[in-house]
Amino acid sequence: MITFLKRFTNKLGAESEVDVNEYLDTLGIEQEDLLQDEADVWVKPYVLEDVGDTAAITEDLRNGNIVMLNIEPLYKRNTIKLKQAVNELKSFVKGIDGDVARLSEFKLIFTPRGVKFAKARR
Repeated sequence: MITFLKRFTNKLGAESEVDVNEYLDTLGIEQEDLLQDEADVWVKPYVLEDVGDTAAITEDLRNGNIVMLNIEPLYKRNTIKLKQAVNELKSFVKGIDGDVARLSEFKLIFTPRGVKFAKARR
């Protein structure tokens, strides 16, 4: 965190005062396309609205990206379709030797090949 703050303040100049809370609040509303930057792996957020949304998710996983999935909209509308979509994604991830974990009641995270979760609690 300290390294991040140093880099952030260095970009603004030593004379500028930084309101970190204001900066963090605006992170999600930037207009620029962040996917133009180079990265080996992206963490991409998705919202599961329908079973058809799984195609884009599996494509990103196939490309080696990590997917954070909000399942709440489909959960509220159709739990049968939700179960179908999640089972499809779980099968796909298992087939590529990835992993899946639950972050919260409505948030799941899927990883590509070679990325696993330590699921045992100590």
